[in-house]
Order: sequence, then C-alpha cells, then structure tokens
Amino acid sequence: MEHHFHVHGAHEHEVEHAATGGHQGGGHGIALAQQVAIFTAILAAVGAVVSYLGGNTQNEALFHKNEAVLYKAHASDQWSFYQAKSTKGHIMSIAGELSPSKERRAQYEADVARYEKEKKDIKAKAEEFEEKSRQENELAEKAFHPHHALALAMTFIQIAIALASVTVLTNRRWLLLPAAAGALAGGGMAVWAYL
Repeated sequence: MEHHFHVHGAHEHEVEHAATGGHQGGGHGIALAQQVAIFTAILAAVGAVVSYLGGNTQNEALFHKNEAVLYKAHASDQWSFYQAKSTKGHIMSIAGELSPSKERRAQYEADVARYEKEKKDIKAKAEEFEEKSRQENELAEKAFHPHHALALAMTFIQIAIALASVTVLTNRRWLLLPAAAGALAGGGMAVWAYL
C-alpha cells in the first residue's frame, strides 16, 4: 500500500478554518457560514411570506377599487337615464299645457305621472349603486392599508439578509447584531401591518 503525504497550503488552511468557524475537529460549534446560511434561509422564507402578503393586499385593493368604479359607472348610467326621463317628463308637461285637445292633455299628464314614477325607481337604483361604490372604496382602502407596512417590513428583511451576507464575507460576527435587528424590525412591521 502506498501512503500519500499531502501538505496543505496557506489558502487551503484558511478556507478550512473559515468553514469550521475556527474550530478544528468539528462538533465544537456551528461555523459562522452555517449560522448565517440558516439565518438567511429563515429570513428568505419570512420574506417570501411578507412579499406574498404585500402582493395580495395590492390585488385585493385593486379588485375592490375596480368594483367601486364599476358601481360608479352603473350609478352614472342610472343618473343619465333619470335625466332622460326628467327631460321627457318636461316635454310631456309642456305638450300637455299647449295641447288644445282634452284627451291629448290627459294622455300627456298620464305620461308625466309615469315618468315621475320611473324617475323614483331609477333614482333609488342610482343611489344603491353609489352606496355600493362607496362600500367598495372603503374595502379597497382597508385592503391596501397593510401594504406600506409590509413593503417596509420586506425592506428591513432584505437589509438583514444583506448584512448577514457581508458578515460571512468579512468574517465580522458583530454584523449579525444589526442583521438580527433588521430581521426583528421586518418581522415586527409585518405583524404591525395587520394590527
């Protein structure tokens, strides 16, 4: 059997030293790179959830805003219809006043009465659509409310991930403190968004 003798160079020694966090023989603790990898993986998972929630708030707000616009358009259509009935009623009223025939005047008065009744129904529909539009606008505001806090939470989480990455690159453990603070701030902002 041949025995090989291998001499480690300075670079290999430093890489091995960094990989074990300065511990030889393993088992004496988790290396810095491994700690940061676990930390950033957790942050990335939390960030994914926060990002999803932020996108969902936008989608829900846009849905309700679109519904509000749709109801407002329906209300506008009803008010236009109301105005048309009002104009027809005025024309019938004038025609009735100018008509020499008693029968024609009675018909015009009946038309005016019919238009007045139709206007009440149209007005009620228009007001109902306006109320639905108002309610949808409120729902849109409520849905969008957490978005700003979630965006800020995601920013803090991204800063924490960046600081953790710099920690590994520079081997400066103290950078984990601001990274942890950023992670806590991000998590806190995410929770606060729904309070």
